[in-house]
Amino acid sequence: MPSVGTAAVALFLLVIASTAGAQLSHKYYSTTCPGLQPLVRRIIDQALSQDPTLGAALLRLFFHDCFVNGCDASVLLDDTATFAGEKNAAPNMNSLRGFQVIDAIKSSVEAKCRQTVSCADILALAARDSVAALGGPYWAVYLGRRDSRTASQREAVANLPPPGASLSTMVSSFGAKGLAAWDTIALSGAHTIGQARCANFRQHIYNDTDVDPGFAGVRQLACPASGGDSITAPLDVQTPMVFDNDYYRNLVARKGLLHSDQQLFNGGQYDYLVSLYSTNQTAFFDDFATAMVKMGDMSPLTGSVGEIRTNCRRWN
Repeated sequence: MPSVGTAAVALFLLVIASTAGAQLSHKYYSTTCPGLQPLVRRIIDQALSQDPTLGAALLRLFFHDCFVNGCDASVLLDDTATFAGEKNAAPNMNSLRGFQVIDAIKSSVEAKCRQTVSCADILALAARDSVAALGGPYWAVYLGRRDSRTASQREAVANLPPPGASLSTMVSSFGAKGLAAWDTIALSGAHTIGQARCANFRQHIYNDTDVDPGFAGVRQLACPASGGDSITAPLDVQTPMVFDNDYYRNLVARKGLLHSDQQLFNGGQYDYLVSLYSTNQTAFFDDFATAMVKMGDMSPLTGSVGEIRTNCRRWN
């Protein structure tokens, strides 16, 4: 069940216990790289002040990293002549952004604390600080992850749910990662910010029956029935640059942009949770923060496994 009131405290304590078992700690760099978190926050704030859309991009980077073999910064690795990473997998190609912000953070961190802070931890901090900078919740990020020395294009295709996924497919996909069904609903709220390509929502606005006709008509003006695949539209048309609960209000009004979005509120067993979040932003923020901590604990590399990359785009 989702966290509300005392249930939130109990579930959060369980998450903390799980994270501790994975050897992560929110004080991990307190002595080895003091001042790390304010440094990351300053760079995120600067980047978003110039381009607020980077907030959604950085949050998405973290999701797409964790869902493929755990939170290990594998998504940041560039392809080489002999290596095909995750960046050019179908779900990521020409859509992942924000790598230059991670590079800027890494460069500043390396100047301060040489080969100490992992790219995986930088991604986790950048996602949290992006959400907070756009008005969303703030949570303690547990740190101590190490970076992978490989990536898998095949695993990216297999593990990242597509925009046309059904609710059962999404719940199964998240469940395979140790996330509960309510985590799926809460984490989907990340779509309160960001954009989607016409190619990914065309089917929904032209062929689905669970969409408001007026909303579909407006979206069709910018997304033709054929062509224009790269044209984008906001996932939350109300407040696309603010992290709030308008995403869920849109779902209740049948104005979800993606098929997978509207599936969350479509006469199913989780309609009640979407309705709750649409009227109670605090409940959404609490559950989103708890689910983000839980997701950040997906199979992290710790101890002597992996490495601390000096350049997030390639292994040492």
